[in-house]
Order: sequence, then C-alpha cells, then structure tokens
Amino acid sequence: MRFNVISYLLKEGIRNVFKNKKSTISCLMIMCATMLIFGLFLVIGENINAFVKSVADAQGIMVYLKTGATDEEIEQVGKDILQIDGVRDAKYISNTEGLESMRETLGDKMIEGYTTDNILPASYEVTLTDLELSSDVQESLKQIPNVDDIRSSNIIIEQIIRLAKGIKIVTWVILILLIIISTAIISNTIKLTVHARRKEISIMKYVGATNSFIRWPFLVEGVIIGVIAGAISVGIIGLAYTYIVGKVSGTSFFEIANINFIDFSSMSELLILVYLGLGIGVGAIGSTISMKKYLEV
Repeated sequence: MRFNVISYLLKEGIRNVFKNKKSTISCLMIMCATMLIFGLFLVIGENINAFVKSVADAQGIMVYLKTGATDEEIEQVGKDILQIDGVRDAKYISNTEGLESMRETLGDKMIEGYTTDNILPASYEVTLTDLELSSDVQESLKQIPNVDDIRSSNIIIEQIIRLAKGIKIVTWVILILLIIISTAIISNTIKLTVHARRKEISIMKYVGATNSFIRWPFLVEGVIIGVIAGAISVGIIGLAYTYIVGKVSGTSFFEIANINFIDFSSMSELLILVYLGLGIGVGAIGSTISMKKYLEV
C-alpha cells in the first residue's frame, strides 16, 4: 500500500471521528465507563496483592537450634539454610535477642524467671522467595544437622496462597468480561455510523474499492476513540485514586491495621499499557465486526 493511500485512509479515519460527533461521544462515554470500572478493579487488586505480599513476607519459618551447638556449627547451619531453593534470607537470632523480642511482645511480667536463666534456644528466622515453596523448604530444613525444631504458620500461609490465587482469577475474569462487553458496545455504536453511510460504502464497492480500503478509515476511527477513552480514564482514575488515598490513608483504622496504599505513580505505567492495549484492541475489533455485514456482497 502506497504512502499517499495510507495517508488518505488515516485522514479519513480522523475525519470520521470529528464528523460523527454523536456516535464518537457515545463511544467515548461507554468505553470510559467500562475502562473506569476495570481500572477500579485493577488498582484495588494491585493494593490487595501488595498487602498480601507484605503479609506473606512476614510469614517466616523459625528454625530453632540444638542447645550446645558451637559458633562454627551455628554458622554452618546458616550457610546450609541459604543453599536451599526458595530461601530468600536467614537472619540469626541469639537466645539473648530472642528473650528481648519476647519482652517487647509480652511485657516484663510474662517473662519473669527467664531473665536470670535464659533457656531460649538460638534460632534462624527464614524468609522465602515464594510461600508455595514453604512445605519443601521445611522438609529440607529438617535434614540440616543441629536443627532442633521448626515452627511456621502453615494455616496462615495456605490461606494467603489461596487468597492470592483467588485475586488473580477474579482479575482475569473481570478483564475478559469487560473486553467482551466493550467490544460488543463499540461494535454496535460504530455500526450505527456505518449504517448511516451504507450508500457511500455501496458506491465505493461498485466502483471497485477493496474491502481493506473501505474498512481502514473505520478501523482508524475505532482505534482513535479507544486511545482517547484510555487517556481520559487514566486521568480520572489517577485523580480519584490520589484524592481518596489522601483522605483515608491517615485514618486510625488503616494505621492500626498497618495498611499502606501503593503510590499511583508506581501503577500508572501498568495502567497506561493496559488502557492503551484495551483501547486499540477493542476499538479495532469492534470496528472490524461492525463492518463485516456491509462488506459482504
């Protein structure tokens, strides 16, 4: 296809956007509404995932060492732990540090009797790269010499894994549904524009215009509408999210629950890419579907 033909088709597509103002505005409003709903679920999902990850990172495995282990043996245990697949870090906690941690958690009265004769064992606090590897890591830890006991919150870990998987499934289901709905809506909306120009399309086919030549301006129109809708949606979501987070993040509930919101700037790139893909994809597919009937001769 020659450059002047491509230029003409692009100009026709752009002209259609401004020429058919009613259908353009209708498409924009419907696509913006759909994208805003998806964006809402996306930012909520990203914040839930971040919260789940922070909780997951806090679910370490405590590895208690045998009493009487030498400094060399304790150091070797730490090295052996770090060699296990799925282990991110292993922090050594001496019995003195363990007692101090217990004091901060339970208070002085609850640890009376431990301070004079500290019987707490030394330990390693192990953090994982992936919670789903917890069971395998625990089995490997049991094989290390001078390891006396292993403690972990297996029930909490299983619940976190299920929650994370559930969030991913829900996000994908919502994405697919919104793509289908958006495609159907923009297809029907652009179909009205195509129907109004059915005589013009018939004449173009009569004089020998190819289907591609007729289709491209409408394809460009759909893509432009999709991109504009995406840009508007990103702006609205960004302003609304920043305002709402600014209002609620300092409240006592979120401070007590230790819930921190993700900064919008860290999500904006993902949101822009998703909206750009949705806008271009839905606009192009919707336009193609709406043209099919009128190109069948």
